[in-house]
Amino acid sequence: MIITAEAYARAGLIGNPSDGYFGKTISILIRNFRATVQLWESPGFEIQPSSGDLGQFPAIGDFLRDLRLHGYYGGMRLIKAAIKKFHDYCQQNGISLHTRNFTLSYTTDIPRLVGLAGSSAIVTATIRAMMQFYKVQIPKHLLPSIILSVEKDELGISAGLQDRVIQVYEGIVYMDFERSQLEQHGYGMYEPLNPPKLPPLYVAYDPARAEVSDIPHRNLRDLFNRGDPTVLAAMKRFREITDIGRESLLNGDWETLARVMDENFDIRRTIMNIAPENLRMVQVARSTGASAKFAGSGGAIVGLYKDGRQYQQLSDALAEIRCTVLRPLIVEP
Repeated sequence: MIITAEAYARAGLIGNPSDGYFGKTISILIRNFRATVQLWESPGFEIQPSSGDLGQFPAIGDFLRDLRLHGYYGGMRLIKAAIKKFHDYCQQNGISLHTRNFTLSYTTDIPRLVGLAGSSAIVTATIRAMMQFYKVQIPKHLLPSIILSVEKDELGISAGLQDRVIQVYEGIVYMDFERSQLEQHGYGMYEPLNPPKLPPLYVAYDPARAEVSDIPHRNLRDLFNRGDPTVLAAMKRFREITDIGRESLLNGDWETLARVMDENFDIRRTIMNIAPENLRMVQVARSTGASAKFAGSGGAIVGLYKDGRQYQQLSDALAEIRCTVLRPLIVEP
């Protein structure tokens, strides 16, 4: 029997990047893209490489760019680290595992390194497949923290819980990473949201703007740890506007939701460097009257549009700077 497990892309609707700094966020799932892991019992243990792990490129320039972005590993290091952390969790919790071997393969169509959580989707799908193969149940509220530890502890990648929470819970989730809760329990407070109607959201991205996602956070982490007043004030305001966004979302107040999403990006600009090409994406989207903010660390944006006409104007304007625009599929049809 072949076990198939999936995890989807995501966009931070509001509050990011405060999830790594005891803040609050709301995220949405993007079912338009997914990472898929397949696992089956086999005589030996094998992880099959995906296209991103192979050594074939159109030219050496493409190889060098891939090396700069991804290092000497593709998704294989994520898979290896996920398998190790799963076994660590089971050992630490006295869970006995059978000794049967398996072969694991994976694919993903999530645009790489544009802030749509492609790496954590691979890890999430891997952990889900392992849970099925070994018939192990991990409490839902603990699972995002285990998934985060794969990248943060095993691979030294700076990241927050937000991506893993939405990929585990799916749909739309409000998250509170209040310090005492997080430090005492190791996880935040997660509330799935079910608004009466979904907001008119768009997501846009440009694969050419790929960037390793933990790079923008390195200086921010240092400033936060040193108690920089501008950074601390920004994190406080992220918490406040996330609560405003939650109420707006549940009440169908798209005007207020669009306003605080715009404010989210404007606050981000005061504490983090924004690459000119990423700033251009936001500016072009806003020039059509739509709201716009980063979906993650850069390379993709998310916002609200008013109607079909504005969506077309938005799509046309962003296409001129080589961006793909889509309406995110948030819940299963």
